[in-house]
Amino acid sequence: MWLEKLSLGVLRVLTPLGPRYVNPSFVQRLYLLWIFRNFHTLPVKVLTPRQQKRIDNICARHGFVALPAVNALAEPAILGTLEQRPSIESRDVVQRKPNQNVSDAMRPFAADAQQRT
Repeated sequence: MWLEKLSLGVLRVLTPLGPRYVNPSFVQRLYLLWIFRNFHTLPVKVLTPRQQKRIDNICARHGFVALPAVNALAEPAILGTLEQRPSIESRDVVQRKPNQNVSDAMRPFAADAQQRT
């Protein structure tokens, strides 16, 4: 399995659009095997800035490729999976107004609670 990963391994990057694959060089495969030696999947936040920069360079240099079809029954040699999920700050948070029907329904209970205190 290690030899297959060294010769044919790809890096899987999970993006909001779905999984993408990068085909790194041999030396880059060694480096990625070292990063993913204990875990199959890692979020970007746990990588050091140096590791993040190197992986960004790998993705920029090689670009995303189609998943190589080695065998229909065999799983491809994946070096590791990098989770690139958008941060909460970048997501559009919709400010919701309270439902008027709920406010109207709660008004008698609020008035009753105020009379008791």
